[in-house]
Amino acid sequence: MKIREIGIYPLEIPLNEPFVISLGTITHARNLLVEIRADGGLKGQGECSPYSFINGEMLEGQLALAPLLARLWIGKDCREIEARMTELDGLLSGNYALKSAFDMALYDLNARAANLPLFRFLGGTNRSPLWSDRTVSVGNPATMAVEAVRYLEMGFRSIKVKLGGPFESDVARIRTIRESIGEDTPLRLDANQAWSVSQAVRTLRALETYNIEHCEEPIAAGDLTGLRFVRQNSPIPIMADESLFTHRDAANLLQMQACDYFNIKLSKSGGISNALKIAAIAESAGIPCQVGCFSETRLAISALVHFVMARDIVIHYDLDSPLMLSEDPVSGGVSLKSNGRATIPDEKPGHGAEIKKEFLDEERVVVVE
Repeated sequence: MKIREIGIYPLEIPLNEPFVISLGTITHARNLLVEIRADGGLKGQGECSPYSFINGEMLEGQLALAPLLARLWIGKDCREIEARMTELDGLLSGNYALKSAFDMALYDLNARAANLPLFRFLGGTNRSPLWSDRTVSVGNPATMAVEAVRYLEMGFRSIKVKLGGPFESDVARIRTIRESIGEDTPLRLDANQAWSVSQAVRTLRALETYNIEHCEEPIAAGDLTGLRFVRQNSPIPIMADESLFTHRDAANLLQMQACDYFNIKLSKSGGISNALKIAAIAESAGIPCQVGCFSETRLAISALVHFVMARDIVIHYDLDSPLMLSEDPVSGGVSLKSNGRATIPDEKPGHGAEIKKEFLDEERVVVVE
């Protein structure tokens, strides 16, 4: 089954409100859509979300590079997923978000060709529903507490809180949120690399009494020696996020004993192929995983949920990016309710989602054939 053409589309959607983390402020989802078309009219769609301050990619760069990757695949067999992804790695180092859109489209196409929902194509089981957390962005403590209460009233079962220093402010943020929402709702932290090693240990020790499930990426990504020290001296479990892109990073984190959890994101790992490898390493070591997102629409989140259904090692779900968008450009796919309840509502082949035509800018599309 040969690949005949590949369409490349920019996809830009405003957020409902600015989303603030320690690394910067996001106002729009500026994503890339890849559509692979094969023999017999079959097609598959994949989406990625470039975050320049995390994965080092920007939409403009992806639009320039994507046609080069697409040309590698024209006339090739779409069923040879490993070979196709190896070709992309051979041409272009890094750029894992861009590659993930190609990977996702390829998996979608192959699952459709097999007339199977993606989770079954991956050997999984539909264990809906999943419950996503909802993220509170960085701000003053009172404002963050109001936001957390609002999410709790909407029906979310866990709250993720962005932090970013200084020490007194971060402690005040968590103290105020916990006092506002009560003791029962799980809180998860994400510092997005904002702390030094000593500051991380000091902050996490100060937050021990507030019933925190885990903390994502407390210090600079790549400092595995520092991360191991934080983990050894923190009463709160540590989750690797920006330090974990591919399965090679997972192996290094495991060897260094630098974290308690892995956070898998398709726009970080390079797609489902590498995400499966990360999950396999996690399974071998008994390291629980979370799946997360950047600013993806429900299309990429649909693929992510299908991946989750195929890997029991994933126990935490951060799927809230579509809820932050001012519009939903997707038809079909995973149902994601305003309270974070995510389900696969049917057994449509592939990940079941498509971007609506009215959201595709035909004047900016590039078709490689």
